[in-house]
Amino acid sequence: MCGFCGYINQAGIPKESIENMANKIKHRGPDDSGYFQNEDVSLGFRRLSIIDLAHGAQPMYGDNNSLALTFNGEIYNYKDLQQELINEGQTFKTDCDSEVLIRGYEAWGPKKLLSKLRGMFAFVIYDEKKHQVFGARDHFGIKPLYYYDDGTNFMWGSEIKAFLGNPNFKREFNEDLLAVHLSFEFIPSKETMFKNVYKVMPGQYFIYKDGNVTTDTYYKYNYDHIDNGQTIDGDAKQIEKLVDDSVKAHMIADVPVGSFLSSGVDSSYVFNEAAKLQPIHSFSLGFNDSKFSELAWSTKFAKEIKQENTPITMTGDDYFDFLPTMMYYMDEPLSNPSAPQLFYLSQGARKDVPVTLSGEGADEFFGGYNTYLEAFTFERYQKWVPQFVRSGLGNIAAKFPRFHGRRFLIRGAEPLWRRYYRVNYVFDEVDRAKVLKNPKLNRDTAEYSKHIFDEVQGKDEVTQEQYFDINTWLPFDILHKADRMSMANSLEVRTPLVDKVVANFAATMPTKTRITFKDGKPVTKASFRKAAASQVPEVVADKEKLGFPSPIAQWINDPKYHERIVEAFHSDIAQRFFNVDQLDYILEQHANGKSSMQKIFTIYTFILWYGVYFPENTNMHYNKKVVLTPNDR
Repeated sequence: MCGFCGYINQAGIPKESIENMANKIKHRGPDDSGYFQNEDVSLGFRRLSIIDLAHGAQPMYGDNNSLALTFNGEIYNYKDLQQELINEGQTFKTDCDSEVLIRGYEAWGPKKLLSKLRGMFAFVIYDEKKHQVFGARDHFGIKPLYYYDDGTNFMWGSEIKAFLGNPNFKREFNEDLLAVHLSFEFIPSKETMFKNVYKVMPGQYFIYKDGNVTTDTYYKYNYDHIDNGQTIDGDAKQIEKLVDDSVKAHMIADVPVGSFLSSGVDSSYVFNEAAKLQPIHSFSLGFNDSKFSELAWSTKFAKEIKQENTPITMTGDDYFDFLPTMMYYMDEPLSNPSAPQLFYLSQGARKDVPVTLSGEGADEFFGGYNTYLEAFTFERYQKWVPQFVRSGLGNIAAKFPRFHGRRFLIRGAEPLWRRYYRVNYVFDEVDRAKVLKNPKLNRDTAEYSKHIFDEVQGKDEVTQEQYFDINTWLPFDILHKADRMSMANSLEVRTPLVDKVVANFAATMPTKTRITFKDGKPVTKASFRKAAASQVPEVVADKEKLGFPSPIAQWINDPKYHERIVEAFHSDIAQRFFNVDQLDYILEQHANGKSSMQKIFTIYTFILWYGVYFPENTNMHYNKKVVLTPNDR
């Protein structure tokens, strides 16, 4: 696991800029550094040594030094690919997965190479003969890759903050996306909250040549091969085999591997499979308030399978003191309230291991979110009530104040691409109109993401919702926070359930084997739970999803933390972008149990983020409250 950066050379950029950029992401690779510069490009690299510790320094070079590689991630099938390349006449100088990329690029070309990879990765290859830069990101966006293109300057990096080390980077807030952020809590497209900074999307690659950048897709998750003949029993048996195989692949390392462990089925299943291969140290996070803490569950389970577990506790002071630092390491504002827990869990784990397994991905691929259940209700409503009747009822309901069933009638008249709750996950259009100071910024966020639903037109609603989550929620929220919060602590997190082979099977499963009903009650992740139940205690396999809970809703009302939020809500940043009286109203409603904690947290973290990355534009210099992790100091 590593971090890298680079840029196309321009007149006036000091030669040491590449080292300054790399040092901004030193936390991603504290063990070593390397640089390459010629008349075309400058490449920088920071290494966290995991495989072939004695070799594998980067940039890594191809034959005749005409290719230079910088790579972040792990290729889990690299041994097989290495042997395939040797059989085709390639010779290897190391036993690390990095060299497979550069030899594969030489032998097969970029597209064929990408089609063969199984892993989490982002890498860039400078091709001197073609005078081009090629960069690619893994299938589901586990590892990050960004580029900056203002028409004159082109640079790339594992994190946006790397660009801060380049004097030609113009740091500008992308205000047009504020409404999108307030809706989703992330940006569900290649755009970012910085002008001219773009994500390389999951399953995509870019080529920069002759002053132009082009992007293309090499992998797209789809539901084109659903097999309605599959059963829960059959799918569960197949999932057992796939999870077993994936965990084995994800355990490959020349350093100790640990595992995150909550009380849920996903991490418990992964941890249990890893423990069959070797003794493995697990790490769990909780709070002093047992209502929000999973420590009793996780500690008991680890003991039951005779594995070590380290419980880590977190206080309200830990949580709120960390938030400005969190915004720095996130790059973009992200208001997922579980992110601070993940940081402290990673910090604790890093004291003992440099690599951990984690259970992300099962909910998206196997149908684990309770929100998918409402699709069944709406599909029945749409089947039995004509559209013109639903539209009429929705229009009438919208004119009345709140009453039981009002929201259902309004949403029942809407198409899924507008109705799905992720589209208005935090603020809907009406709420945004109240809080945004500039009404021109309030855009139609459902229209912004409609194209994703268009890609699965004709599929049932559960499938469409999962597809949307796999292409937005998973890479831009779940995997984003996992990468940033772990790598801030120089910890590599591996996700065996976010795996090309596992996911491709999940794409063949019909809805009936993802979600079923037992004794009239819905069972989410039905096949996955059945697979897990054959390996872990039934009480774990059937446990309701908690979603990394925290007492933050209570903490917001605690005077000590409430005061910090009020200060931020009355800051010059808040007054620039928001109607402060509406922010006060949201806080008041929350105190009375009538407002969403997520609304408060989204506004608060945005203000912190803006103060960290644009301190010159505000009197509230939140960047002074950022406490860098040890490897960045």
